[in-house]
Amino acid sequence: MEVSGAGTQTRSALAGVLQVRVGCEFTYAAANPTPTVWQVRPSHDGTHHVMMESWETESTLPTTSYVDAYGNTCDRVTLPRGDSVVRYDAVVEVPATSDERGVGAVWVPVEELPAEALVYLLPSRFCVPELFRGTAWELFGSFEPGWRQVQAVCDWVHEHIVFGYGASTATTTAMDVYRRRTGVCRDFAHLGVTLCRALNIPARYVCGYLPDIAVTPPETPMDFCAWLEVYLQGRWWTFDPKINTPRVGRVVIGRGRDAVDVAMVTAYGEVTLREMSVWADEIAS
Repeated sequence: MEVSGAGTQTRSALAGVLQVRVGCEFTYAAANPTPTVWQVRPSHDGTHHVMMESWETESTLPTTSYVDAYGNTCDRVTLPRGDSVVRYDAVVEVPATSDERGVGAVWVPVEELPAEALVYLLPSRFCVPELFRGTAWELFGSFEPGWRQVQAVCDWVHEHIVFGYGASTATTTAMDVYRRRTGVCRDFAHLGVTLCRALNIPARYVCGYLPDIAVTPPETPMDFCAWLEVYLQGRWWTFDPKINTPRVGRVVIGRGRDAVDVAMVTAYGEVTLREMSVWADEIAS
């Protein structure tokens, strides 16, 4: 695969900007040549800026790119028979500020929502809001619609769901998480998305890299993470029910209805994941 630079000029000299290195490496074994779709590159419509990026493989694998229905950059690669190692690496500039808070941002009535936000009120594979209507309104109906109501949702998920590696599978739904009260960041996000949609608040699933900037031990080290964005007062806002505190350095990879729309790798054939690693680290100035 080619090595490419995403910009010839950097902004590192500007105040309020940090640099982070993000990327991942996958080792796959394929029984036969297998088409795959990858979503590992930072989005090009976020607050971050990709300075350089590169793909590395043990052999030359042809790749083509496209933008999906949700605006995410996807790369198509056919893995050869046998073992393959695919590595993506990038240097990204991010704002030195934490997630923007919009306390007081108001709820937008459904009839006033932009058309592109309506899909994020609908049920999806892992998020089925109609099963949560009664529960959502019972738990959060007394909160002022808007920011405070969404924050109440995130507070509840953060306090009632226990994080645990291996607590869920690729088919775990928001209802499964609600009943079992355990999951990984993907599950926290799915439940938050579902409860917001049940309250008629557009919510979309987001995945990306998250470095440990301005985080003190014993916080669990982060690299790849899932969170959500909700539509309030004419724009999308970041919420993270797993961490439930503003963070610095989020690098968005993709957005969608739920995790099925933004899987890091989707394989259309028999493959075995041998090894995987993900990194997201601040580059010392």
